[in-house]
Amino acid sequence: MKNEIYQSLEQGFSAPVRDPLWGHVYLTPSMEELTRSGPFVRLHRIFQLGPAHLVYPGATHTRAAHSIGVYYLARRLLRSFAEKGADAWMSGAGARSFLAAALLHDAGHFPYAHSLKELPLEGHEALTGRIILAEPVKSLVAAAGADPYFTAAIIDAELPGGKEAELAFYRKLLSGVLDPDKLDYLNRDARCCGVPYGAQDVDFILSRLRPHQQRGIEIDSRAIPSVESVLFSKYLMYRAVYWHPSVRAATGMIKKALIAGLEQGVLSKEELYGLDDQGLFSLLKSRNAPLSGLLDKIRDGSLYITAEEFPYDQGLHHAFVSVADRSRHEAAAAERLSRTLGASVSPEEVIIDIPEPVSFETGLYITDESCYFSESSSVFKAETVAAFIKSLHKVRIFIDPAAQRGF
Repeated sequence: MKNEIYQSLEQGFSAPVRDPLWGHVYLTPSMEELTRSGPFVRLHRIFQLGPAHLVYPGATHTRAAHSIGVYYLARRLLRSFAEKGADAWMSGAGARSFLAAALLHDAGHFPYAHSLKELPLEGHEALTGRIILAEPVKSLVAAAGADPYFTAAIIDAELPGGKEAELAFYRKLLSGVLDPDKLDYLNRDARCCGVPYGAQDVDFILSRLRPHQQRGIEIDSRAIPSVESVLFSKYLMYRAVYWHPSVRAATGMIKKALIAGLEQGVLSKEELYGLDDQGLFSLLKSRNAPLSGLLDKIRDGSLYITAEEFPYDQGLHHAFVSVADRSRHEAAAAERLSRTLGASVSPEEVIIDIPEPVSFETGLYITDESCYFSESSSVFKAETVAAFIKSLHKVRIFIDPAAQRGF
């Protein structure tokens, strides 16, 4: 390992943070200062899984804890890759920038998990980039031995960062099949929810990964079961946790309140940036926003229930996908349910829920089979992944339990 890279990854990491998943996580004192900055501290006030604690009471872990875990795995990954030849194209400032990017990758994330994802807002990657390039974070990143512009560009692909080959390498490390983000959240979410589905053999995975300057990461066929485990675990976690019907109902309820507030001009999208979970609720309540009563129902655990559920069909349901038209379709669904139930159901009591597209990345190159993962000896062919997505992608119509009246 070159001396410059050694210093960037090994020297000065004297500030321990105790993490329930990974044990002692060591930062440099200057990186520890980043965790005390306002944008990072906000992440302590955002549940990683939003309303999932209403189903899994242990799911109260935060985006801050997850971010520290991603940083920990990012440092382990770089140390391993530097020993395997990546020090030939890594720079010391680049390595520190990657660690800072891992630590701050969720700094611009919205509150309440993915409730705001479909709204007409900027992507959280762009918001994160702006946070990194603004004070005080910009100076703190520089003090940690990283380049703020390069750090921001690793996260936000729309930003230029210079050193394009090294930048592309780090971007591929931070987002892929076996990236530090996914390896942390699958393990952490599974442990906190008390389910076995997300557990991954991180030690073995890191031992089998190989760096490639253009492709980022390569594996040999011995690591294929690890990729299969990640893909199947992601599927199971979506099915059992992330898209559990009650979690989708709570997410849909707050989304419905936000859409109504934006449509009626009670809220502006700019006000939704930089909020934490409590701040989002407080903003809606303080404006007396339409449908803000949905927030009280969420707090009381009075979630909407599933009235209908069916597989998503692009031809039949594509019109429901647009958030701008969602309320109109919910009004039509309310009329239909009123006829079915023989009692009046208002549009406010109906939510049409269509989960956002989910991807199962299979772009890893298998060196000894000279092909990419989807063409390898793995059983996870393209049609298998498509079947995963089809199984998960369900349209649900939720209604207020008070509206079921004998349904």
